[in-house]
Amino acid sequence: MLIINPDAEAYCEALSDSEPAVLQEINRDTHANVMQPRMLSGHFQGRLLSMISHLIKPEFILEIGTYTGYSAICLAEGLKKNGRLLTIDYNEEIETLANANFSKAGLSNQIELRIGKAAEIIPEIETPIDLVFIDADKLNYGLYYDLVIDKVRSGGLILSDNVLWDGKVFDSTQNDKKTKYLREFNQKVKNDTRTEKILLPFRDGLFVTRKK
Repeated sequence: MLIINPDAEAYCEALSDSEPAVLQEINRDTHANVMQPRMLSGHFQGRLLSMISHLIKPEFILEIGTYTGYSAICLAEGLKKNGRLLTIDYNEEIETLANANFSKAGLSNQIELRIGKAAEIIPEIETPIDLVFIDADKLNYGLYYDLVIDKVRSGGLILSDNVLWDGKVFDSTQNDKKTKYLREFNQKVKNDTRTEKILLPFRDGLFVTRKK
């Protein structure tokens, strides 16, 4: 389901910053050679992630769900000079490709990819987190949120992707497991008094949460 009129989205994308050449290459390669290319953030969302990162100038970013590394590269564009980004993915098959893409973008020294279960890796993080991007297995969004919220500094952001789930969350006829879970997750975020939040109807829905 298209959340936004495609002509409006195309117009907005055309007037936004161009997709950097290295990301154009990663975009093309992902669509040509990797399964489920829809998982890629892509030009329009990538520029939003980059803009958000530039606005808060993070020292430490946590990404949950790496895929081919596109979104991590976008987020890393706004890092402070000595900042770093940790991205976690359970799929070991993406490791070589994602790391190659980080190298291609000149960000190997700032981006670390860890393969494993995010629920086991997140508790090990001791560095205060400035920005979190949750874009992994949907049925664990609530768990990831709970694991990171106390590690996020005051003023830090949690971005949760795909929370409109192709429009199913606001369609009362849709009640599959993931749709019902994401409805519950969205309400959980809404009810969290520790944060300020806004749900953007951007692509497949982006919940932007700021810790007070």
